[in-house]
Amino acid sequence: MAEDVVAIATAWIGTPYQHQASVKGVACDCLGLIRGVWRERYASEPEAPPPYTADWGEGGGQEMLLAAALRHLVPVDRGAAMQPGDVLLFRMRAGAVAKHLGILSRDGGAPRFIHAYNAHGVIDSPLTTPWLNRIAARFRFP
Repeated sequence: MAEDVVAIATAWIGTPYQHQASVKGVACDCLGLIRGVWRERYASEPEAPPPYTADWGEGGGQEMLLAAALRHLVPVDRGAAMQPGDVLLFRMRAGAVAKHLGILSRDGGAPRFIHAYNAHGVIDSPLTTPWLNRIAARFRFP
């Protein structure tokens, strides 16, 4: 099951970045990537996301992305080993709201993750120590 998540996400690599978009090969943001993987697995989305700004509620301290993930994905215990297909939720700085998403594409000694990143589009990046330290939560598709 996790292999299909990685395969679907891999097919999005090269999609240009555009805030609030979610069309494979055309444009997406990090949430749009997760939405696209969900649509391919389940044929529809669990809910339509409301309009959102690039700051993801930082001004009000609202954990909008975390709350949505908790509604639709399966939380993974912090002590559990990471596995390909895990949805990673990141805080871009300590104390900030979680506002970036990716999908673990490879675990082990050289982990990697697929994410849509401003000015880069959808890429497969090394999950380096700075990225690892930013993980706020992990989830799996149901």
